Amino acid sequence: MTKKIFIIGALAILSCKERPKKETAEISVQQSGSAVYDDEKKETDEAHNWLETHIENYFAGDLGNLDKMMKDMTTKDYYDYKSDAMNVDMDVDGSLTQKEFEQKWKAKFDTSKAGVGTGFLITGQDWDSIKVVKCQLISQKGEEFLFDVILSDASHQLSYPIKVKVIKENNEFLIADVLQEDIQP
Repeated sequence: MTKKIFIIGALAILSCKERPKKETAEISVQQSGSAVYDDEKKETDEAHNWLETHIENYFAGDLGNLDKMMKDMTTKDYYDYKSDAMNVDMDVDGSLTQKEFEQKWKAKFDTSKAGVGTGFLITGQDWDSIKVVKCQLISQKGEEFLFDVILSDASHQLSYPIKVKVIKENNEFLIADVLQEDIQP
């Protein structure tokens, strides 16, 4: 009888010692996986909110400040690229031909999606009130986010579908590329 009590007691002690280790290991794995996901989700939400706010502020801003606003919310490379795209074959200083534009930028950007001859973010020249009606994350690689965006001008009954690449650089978000269809004459 004492042997049975001794064996049962020994098994109870061993099982108590092993069990917390197993639970601790499972909890730490779950917590570390969750923390990484939470950080990525938080950063994605921040990029999403930043993009929506800056797009709507851009179109609500003073027309005289649009170039400065565009420069402040984009990378230097994208700003230079889009500025060139807007002025292709125009009679202004520094204007490039279509071929020169493609040669200059083809290594860094998809020049077929530059929106040549169109404005920043939309193909229209006039607008009333631009609102973001869709802004959905397509992909994320590190601190680079690609969003599927639809901008709408309800009073002109126009929609502008674009893809926007946002990067986080020096703790701030910037637009690094906008993929939009060129207007065909």
